[in-house]
Amino acid sequence: MKKVAIVGCGGSGKSHVARELGRILDAPVTHLDAAFYDDEWNALPMDKFTDVQRELVSQPRWVIDGNYNSTLQVRLEACDTVVLMDVSTVAALYGIFSRQFRHGAGHKGNGVHNRIHWGVIKYVATYRRKMRPRVMAKIEEFGSGTDVVLLANRRQTRRWLRKAAAEQS
Repeated sequence: MKKVAIVGCGGSGKSHVARELGRILDAPVTHLDAAFYDDEWNALPMDKFTDVQRELVSQPRWVIDGNYNSTLQVRLEACDTVVLMDVSTVAALYGIFSRQFRHGAGHKGNGVHNRIHWGVIKYVATYRRKMRPRVMAKIEEFGSGTDVVLLANRRQTRRWLRKAAAEQS
């Protein structure tokens, strides 16, 4: 594992897994929310966002977390491992609200980008039905030759991270 794309619903634990995996693999970690939004939540133009990702994936080692289905192909074509945080809707909703409670709103510099509004809640609530099939189709189309890891809950995630750490020792 040298180039890892972590995808999944908001609140699923992508940023936590990215930080832990980056530490385990001694690889730079990029949280795509930090690349896409500035401090006032202004979005980077999509062509520039794509260029940023192309530059990131050209590096020899990396861990990148974020869904951004419109640019997922860039990461999938370059990675050797895809981690899909495939948690339940209830777990993801709990994740976004507990993160807001723990960290507050705004940018925290550690991959935590909190901004809960109706659009975010709706996205999380409908992710498994609407977005997950699109993500899975892109993984199948553009992720050939990659290892795909599906993590369905926090316990499975902790176990997988322990195994990854042991394999790196």
